[in-house]
Amino acid sequence: MQKRQGAVTFKGNPTTLVGPQVKVGDKAPDFKCLNNGLGAVTLADTPAKARMFSVVPSLDTPVCSTQTKKFEDGIKKLGDKAACYTVSLDLPFAQKRFCTGEGIATMQTLSDVANHSFGQNWGCLIEGLPLPLLARAVFVVDKTGTVTHAEYVAEVTSEPNYDAALKALQAAG
Repeated sequence: MQKRQGAVTFKGNPTTLVGPQVKVGDKAPDFKCLNNGLGAVTLADTPAKARMFSVVPSLDTPVCSTQTKKFEDGIKKLGDKAACYTVSLDLPFAQKRFCTGEGIATMQTLSDVANHSFGQNWGCLIEGLPLPLLARAVFVVDKTGTVTHAEYVAEVTSEPNYDAALKALQAAG
């Protein structure tokens, strides 16, 4: 498995990410995550329309919570033109609790806790921490399965570029 040393920082410390760097123009890598009903979800199970994958370390942290809420607000005007997912290593139960408590209804959650396939295939799995986490990233995939936007946030504790991701999502629709 490919490793990218110093790809991002976490609290100022250079961090290694496991997996390839996904770039604009790449075919979206497959994955197998769990939804909040413990059902398996792969890339093929997502609808063939514009899709956004908002990757966060844990929904129970302030920046991840903010990211999910901002994307929830930003995608409402797109209606059913896009499918949007928050991906983390949180348990599906914790993801469901967070969404229920925060009124998140449009963003769907995907848990990569079972096998880390999203993190490894999309190059977001942080290596070397006492607890596995995903690096903060945002990907947009068009209806053909091509990546049209890819942002690995340089400092994991910082917020992504919301405007760029939402513009890419709208353009992919």
